[in-house]
Amino acid sequence: MKQIPVTVVTGFLGSGKTTLLSNLLGTTHDRRLAVIVNEFGEVSIDGALLRGAPQGEHVEIHDLPGGLVAYGNDDAFAPTLRALRERRSLIDHVLIETSGLAVPTAIFVVLQSEEFRDDFVLDATLAVVDTPLLLEGAFRAGKPVPGAQDVQGSVASLFGQQLEFADVVVLNKIDALSEDELLRAEEQLRRLAPGVRFMETAYGARLDTRLTLGLHLHEHARAGGHHHGPVRTAPGEGDAPLADQRVLDGHSHGGLGAHVHSLSTHEHFHEHDNGWQSFRLRSDEAQHPGELLGAIRSVTQEFPLLRAKGFARLPEGRLVVQAVRTRVETRTDDVRVEGPSEIIFIGYHPRRKHVAARITELTGKSWA
Repeated sequence: MKQIPVTVVTGFLGSGKTTLLSNLLGTTHDRRLAVIVNEFGEVSIDGALLRGAPQGEHVEIHDLPGGLVAYGNDDAFAPTLRALRERRSLIDHVLIETSGLAVPTAIFVVLQSEEFRDDFVLDATLAVVDTPLLLEGAFRAGKPVPGAQDVQGSVASLFGQQLEFADVVVLNKIDALSEDELLRAEEQLRRLAPGVRFMETAYGARLDTRLTLGLHLHEHARAGGHHHGPVRTAPGEGDAPLADQRVLDGHSHGGLGAHVHSLSTHEHFHEHDNGWQSFRLRSDEAQHPGELLGAIRSVTQEFPLLRAKGFARLPEGRLVVQAVRTRVETRTDDVRVEGPSEIIFIGYHPRRKHVAARITELTGKSWA
């Protein structure tokens, strides 16, 4: 029986995974897709955004909020795979968007387990990178300060692990960058992860389906019935160049070959840093867009918050909030918010009580 191919999309908090997926779903018309969205927070903001975006006729979305899928006592991921397996005749491809705080090794282990290895096959793993933040040095480890929380060390470690287990690295948020900046970004990534075989650029947060689905990077290893360590090649003339998405005709992956992930350090990557925490704040009052925007900007500067996302109820319509570190973006739409405004915050030892009090102070609306 034919295996269902699985593409894993990983990347650090706020790298643009959901936007990239949303655009992909809207332009993929020749495949029936099942999308599994895992979020670290207790509410699936990304799943709601994907459902609200234009998409192909045959797309189904499964939300798995509240932690890291496939880690520890798995009561969500495996049951979802079983449900998809039962409906395999209706599914051509599975996409898994991991939490921004996840390393995908646990997913690999589940897919390669005795229960699922005959039903699913890993097609490829994509790591999405916030390129401007990379160039700013946001993913470099700083010098640890004795007695202080090493936020940067934790960020750098997690980012490096996500790159290590990627087949394809996607440079995202690049529209305003120069060619020299793109080359610098590529050089930095080559130094951080020499084993990465392919890099692609996502202009307008868009990737061509041919560079995302149906890459078949792991089928030959599965056919052999065993797994090898990762392919490691030094950067050089044989490495795939950055692909310009605006010039796709004739594009090919030079030297395309399987990059099979070693699972010998699987248990090590399961050790999740407990310093990373998420919390949800709610408000029953209608919000003022400008005041809430200013409040979010303030708390991302004052507290160790690396990500915020959610929806706020306006007198008419809603405000969509997206924040990556101190970069905060909002947009309004006509979708009616049923119930309270909700914003999810993710940070390193964040202080929920203090953040709630500060937003309440700055907006004049009660948040808790």
